[in-house]
Amino acid sequence: MTTFDVGQVDSLLTTTRSVRRVVAAARDPNPRVTGGGAAGLAAASIEVSVGCLEREARELNHAFFTAIALQRPHVTAKWAMTLDGKIAAHDRQSRWITGEAARREAHRLRSEADAIVTGIGTVLADDPALTVRLEQPWPREPYRVVVDGRARLPLEAAMLRAGTRARILVAVGEDAPAARVAGLASSGVTVLQCKSRDGRVDVADLCARLFALDVIAVLLEAGSELTGAFVQAGLVDRVAAFVAPKVLGGSDAPTPAGGPGLPLGDALRLSDLTARPLGGDWLLEGRVER
Repeated sequence: MTTFDVGQVDSLLTTTRSVRRVVAAARDPNPRVTGGGAAGLAAASIEVSVGCLEREARELNHAFFTAIALQRPHVTAKWAMTLDGKIAAHDRQSRWITGEAARREAHRLRSEADAIVTGIGTVLADDPALTVRLEQPWPREPYRVVVDGRARLPLEAAMLRAGTRARILVAVGEDAPAARVAGLASSGVTVLQCKSRDGRVDVADLCARLFALDVIAVLLEAGSELTGAFVQAGLVDRVAAFVAPKVLGGSDAPTPAGGPGLPLGDALRLSDLTARPLGGDWLLEGRVER
């Protein structure tokens, strides 16, 4: 969807005097520009039609509309799990629950995000690079964000050896040891000093800080505890669950969203649910109802 601010409208009128009618799928919800472009066109005697296929336009641009409305990034929680809802075995091994086709699709989801967020527990256990790896080189590098309350990110971590180090953000808590914070900062990563809640990084404050960096769309690729914190805080807007036809069992095997959990009446309910096969696995996607 293309939107025009007032300056762009002036340029459009200068270079394309033959324009007689402009059709917009939806009005830009950004309060800094909303209505300005349409008013400028109307003042130039150009017919403006707004609202054509608005529902489809909002779905196509769901991250943008959510971010502007809530003044925080749109968050998609993504995980891979077995049929019995386990994201890892009882010994925390998770490579690989899903197959190659599902992992390719996961990289496509990364490519659409402005920031990929994970927790320090995942980094210490799996040492991910969190880069976008597609068949064709991908020119836009999302921020790679580690929620790391105590600044424990190892300087030899794979993510520091891959991609652009300046695109790594480490979110630390108020009580993170100063020496560790200084070490991370001197390594070339950006440290976000966030508020703390219950001894952990306050994820709502983290989202506010990401929004201030023009992050519109977040892909949350985290372990059970951090995903649970986002769920508990009401910050999940969409779910992308990769499901493998496997059963692990085990009362100690982690599930997608840990922590205290929600009461049954407050459970996240998904709408517009879709299901599609990816090799031998399935991807379930849905929007969280508000």
